[in-house]
Amino acid sequence: MKKIIIAIIFSVFTFISYAQTPPPPNGGNDAGNGNTPVGGGAPIGGGLGILVSMGLAYAYGQYNRVTK
Repeated sequence: MKKIIIAIIFSVFTFISYAQTPPPPNGGNDAGNGNTPVGGGAPIGGGLGILVSMGLAYAYGQYNRVTK
């Protein structure tokens, strides 16, 4: 019974998350409208560096754990 209730709750939250309306489209790269393209101008350089450094730190820790 408990598994069924958990499955129903999970299904309801999944369906609710898909029930959102999509964002309105914008004008893209047109010069005169002032809208930014979908995705905006979010820089990925800083986040990529953090991700790589965390991956290297994890790999170094795993290497040390295995060699001991």
